[in-house]
Amino acid sequence: MHFRSGGTDPGRDGCRVPLPWEAGAPWCGFGTGAEPWLPQPEDWGHYAVDRQAADPESMLALYRAALLLRRSVPGFGDGPLTWLPAGAGVLAFARAHGLVCVVNLSAHPAGLPPYEDLLLASGPLDGAGRLPRDTAVWLRT
Repeated sequence: MHFRSGGTDPGRDGCRVPLPWEAGAPWCGFGTGAEPWLPQPEDWGHYAVDRQAADPESMLALYRAALLLRRSVPGFGDGPLTWLPAGAGVLAFARAHGLVCVVNLSAHPAGLPPYEDLLLASGPLDGAGRLPRDTAVWLRT
């Protein structure tokens, strides 16, 4: 849209950011030497792949773990889901093979249903085994 409009309409480019590959490279390694038309925020280097690859708690590590689960654990593919009762601000659903996802969007820690295995978490549980705010887990019940 940006190029078709002669630069007057950013289209969705106004809310996108180039993927940062290398923290110390110009434009974080996005592009081939020319400045990209999408702006790169000054502090975006800490999101670069080369930095996140070394951090076991990074978003890149979380995505890689999720992709591995999707390939190796039955129930993560297509199929029905069942909404589960949950507190205000908490989203919970079940999939086949005993899989349960719980997402805490509330301001307070949330209890989890009984489970056998915690398969994936976007952050650690609190000291009481509850799900902190802005955190999601996949469980096997």
